[in-house]
Order: sequence, then structure tokens, then C-alpha cells
Amino acid sequence: QVQLVESGGGLVQPGGSLRLSCAASGSIISINNMGWYRQAPGKQRDLVATLPTEGITNYADSVKGRFTISRDNAKNTVYLQMNSLTPEDTAVYYCNADAITPRLMGVSRRSYWGQGTQVTVSS
Repeated sequence: QVQLVESGGGLVQPGGSLRLSCAASGSIISINNMGWYRQAPGKQRDLVATLPTEGITNYADSVKGRFTISRDNAKNTVYLQMNSLTPEDTAVYYCNADAITPRLMGVSRRSYWGQGTQVTVSS
């Protein structure tokens, strides 16, 4: 099993910044893609940004130029630096990891989710 623990959410004024962190722990062989998604009240969960172990980052159009995703592979941790926040960024932010874990006979690959961290942008 893999546990994802997010931190860094909170209340910030419009134009402000926040940095989210998500640390993965457990019996992990490797993690391919890590990313962030968000869900505003009454809306579906949408992609914010993803970053594979090796490859190109992918951002939602609404956050390009304002948000930056990064990761520390040695720590199995992914970060989301959010700048120039607007009230439209208010949502619960979820961390996601595509992880490979050991099984009794072989390995398992599946997607894991964190519990979510609230980000509220308001004056």
C-alpha cells in the first residue's frame, strides 16, 4: 500500500502564493507519474499539473504561467508552487501518484490519491 500525505493548503488573499507538498510512503518500488488535481464545490475533479519521473510536465491551461510542479524523486515527494492565486483557484487539491508496489507474486501498479488539502483564495 501507498500513503500520500498532503500539506501546505490554507487561506490566502488574491494575488498571494502557496506551496503544496505531497509525500508518498509505503512499500514503493517506483513512482512514475505524480500530479495534482483539484475539485471545487459542485464540480468534477480536474487536472492541475502532472510530472512523470522523466518527461514533460503537463499543466491545465488555467494555471499555466502561475503554477509550477516539481518533485524530489529521492523523497517520493511532489510539490506545487502556486502564485498569483485568484478566487477561481479555490478548491480541495488532491495529490496523485502512479506507483508500483511489490506483491506476493510479482508487482502491482495502480493510482493512489491523497486525502486532499483545502486551498481558499479570498480577501
